[in-house]
Parts: sequence; structure tokens; C-alpha cells
Amino acid sequence: MVILFALLALAVVVGANWYLWRRLFRDTTRGPGRARRGGAALIAGGWALAIGALVAERTGAPFWLQRTLAWPGFLWLALSIYLLLAVAAGELVRPLLRRFLERRARSEQPAPARSEQPAPEPAAARTEPTDRPAPTAPGSRTGRPGSRPGQPESSAPAPVAADRSGLASVAVGQPALAPEGPGQPAPVPEAAEKRALSRRLFVSRAVGGAAAAVAVGTVGAGTYGVLRGPKVKRVTVPLAKLARTAHGYRIAVVSDIHLGPVLGRGFAQKVVDTINGTQPDLIAVVGDLVDGSVKDLGPAAAPLAQLKARHGSFFVTGNHEYFSGAAQWVEEVRRLGIDPLENERTELPWFDLAGVNDIAGESEGRGPDFGKALGDRDTTRACVLLAHQPVQIHDAVRHGVDLQLSGHTHGGQLFPGNLIAEAANPTLAGLDRYGDTQLYVSRGAGAWGPPTRVGAPSDITVIELASRQA
Repeated sequence: MVILFALLALAVVVGANWYLWRRLFRDTTRGPGRARRGGAALIAGGWALAIGALVAERTGAPFWLQRTLAWPGFLWLALSIYLLLAVAAGELVRPLLRRFLERRARSEQPAPARSEQPAPEPAAARTEPTDRPAPTAPGSRTGRPGSRPGQPESSAPAPVAADRSGLASVAVGQPALAPEGPGQPAPVPEAAEKRALSRRLFVSRAVGGAAAAVAVGTVGAGTYGVLRGPKVKRVTVPLAKLARTAHGYRIAVVSDIHLGPVLGRGFAQKVVDTINGTQPDLIAVVGDLVDGSVKDLGPAAAPLAQLKARHGSFFVTGNHEYFSGAAQWVEEVRRLGIDPLENERTELPWFDLAGVNDIAGESEGRGPDFGKALGDRDTTRACVLLAHQPVQIHDAVRHGVDLQLSGHTHGGQLFPGNLIAEAANPTLAGLDRYGDTQLYVSRGAGAWGPPTRVGAPSDITVIELASRQA
């Protein structure tokens, strides 16, 4: 079953890329040549870099190699998505543009010139009466009936064949032109064929060029949005059990920073500066901090030591930590001054703050344990839970959690990826309610794979808790 699915996926990828090559390179050129070969090399090379980047990251290849492959490889992934979407959308424009050009060409064609030759006379009008002898010149033999005086017989006009309408059409002995009938269309002149070819090339080049421009512009804008750094969102969440003294308490929620071969120390510094600028009471880092080992990314994560909040910073693992050595990162985060919550709880004066490991930790025997984190708590106090994946909300509801803070979805990151992410998660982004438990899902600060977001801008959210007693 897995092999069949892999073969099907491979066939889809190969077919999609052949379609891209055909529309962008074959249909826009007059014949085989450098452009077509260059297009094939570009598409094949882009995918080779993309696959190489993914494999290098997952296998822990030398970090310099990961960085070399990551930028071009991951950007090609994003670009190929939007090239395919733009070219497919161009199929709607293509026939309209072709029809417009054909109508314009017909309107510009000159009207056919009228013939100045007189219409042929009826055969009866051109034939001399046979019962009247022709006059003869003196001293000459009697002429043949129908001959003119002094005219030799060889120069007499040729007889004329008449068509069904009675009009003279073709002289006997003259070459005849085949009539144009419904079963015998007129041949298309070579010039018309060249004009039609020119129109097809123009349409293909216009649509292909527009599709490429749209795709490059979309990826460029989406990449700039990520590299610029996340923006701050502010959301007020009322909690029924929250004490009046905690009204207005601010929690800065950041998820999915994804430090790695592409997003490094400079990006981490932007995230830290943005969080500190909100002056939060507490900072919650809810997973997927890194894509790589402590050895490779320790310097990139160093700015996290500058995080400042009145009541500290807390961290829970995401699924990508378990691809990157979760145990080492838990210790590194603790060294940076951030408190990891591994299936545990801390009791703050205003509410309980709990955290559970990510589901991916189950493969290492370190999965989520809600009983350990929440089993013996005072249920009259408000409880805020940090859990990386939104799907953990159902366990949170069973354990009487008031608010779960999550990430993981990236809001879909690249449209139309939001359709897939929405199908796989109970909430894609934003605030939602499940029974007496509320769930807030952040779109995340960074990006995985392509450092690009389209339709899902990155964010750092400041949750302001509101007491219903206030």
C-alpha cells in the first residue's frame, strides 16, 4: 500500500512538472533548442536541490551542506507550487486571448478586390445566327458560316461551354479551376498558417510570462514577510475561574520559530526583540523551536537568553524537537533561562500553568502525560495548558483545562495548504471553544521548509486574560 501511494505521488509530481515544462518552455518556443533544454534542466535541478535539502536536514548532514541546499531547494518548492497554480489559472485566459486575437486579425484583413472584367455574356448572344450567310469580300471564296470577312479560319473564336445557369464559364481548351464546394474547402495560404502560428506563440508567451511573474512575485512577497519578522496580535480571553487580581494578565505566545539552515541567529533576535517589546507578564514557547542539533543551532538560539517577562518564560516540545534531539534541546533551553514543562505543572499565584510533551515523543517513550501534569490539581483554580498540537485539545477538555495554547499548524503557511491543515486539525488558527475549554492556535513566528508564507502571516500573540469577576 505504501509503495503504491509512493508511486502515485511520484506520477503526480512527474506529470505536474512535465505540464509546467510544456506550458512554460515547449509552447513558448518554435522548436527544439537551448530554451527547451534549459527549462528541463531548471525544473529537474530545482527538484534535485529540494529533495537534497530535505534529506540533508533529516539525516543530519554537515551544516554547511544543509545551508547550501536549503535556500535554493526550499524556495524552489514554494515557487513550483505557485508556478503550477498560475499556469493552471492561465488555462482560463488562454482561449479568451486567442479568440480576441483572431477577431482582431479578421477585422484588420482588407476586403476582397472586385473584378473589373465584364460579366460573360450568354452563349446565345455570342453565337451568330446560322440561317443568315456571312458576307464575303470581293474576289474571295465564300467564308465559312460564322467567320468574319478577311479573317483566317484558325483565328476564329473558340466555342464556349455554358454552365447550368446559362452563363459562359470556361472556354473550351482553357485550364479550369475547381469550384469551392462544401466538400472541397479552399486551401489555407502559407501566410495565414504563419499568422496563426504567431498568434499561438504570442498567447503562450503572454500567459506563460504572466504566470511566471505572478509566481515569482507571490513567493518574493511571502519570503519577505517571513524574513521581516512576525507581527504582534492581541487577543482577549475571558476565563470564568480567573481571579479578579489576574484581570489583564498578559501571556506572550510564540510557536514554530523553526531555527535551522535558513532562519538563524538574526531571525531569533527579531523574535526576541518583538516579544520583549510587548512587555508580557509571562512568555510561552509552545514547540518547534528548532530544526537541527544543539551543536549546529546552539549559536542561533543564543538570543533566547534575552527574553524578559515578569514571571518567566516556559517551553514545551514540538514534533520537530524529536527530529533534532529533544533531550539535548530541553537542557539547552533550561541553560538559556527558559523553564521546560515536561508533563508537569507550576502553580502561579493567579492560575495553574501546565505543559505536556508533543505526541511525537511517544516514539521515544516521552509522549504526553495529561494525568501526570493535571491529575492532582485544584480544579477550582483556572488552568492554562501549553501543548504544541491542537489535536491535544480533547485530552485537555477531559482534564478540565480552561485554556490551551498551541501552534503547529502555521495557519497552513502556503495557500492552499490551509485546506490540508484545516482538515488535519480541529482549529487552524485563532480562538475556538470546545465545551468549557478554549483553544488558541498561533500561526507561528517562522516557517518550515520554504521560508515563505502566503495567506498565513506569521505572528506572536499576546493573550490578555480577563476575569469575569472583574
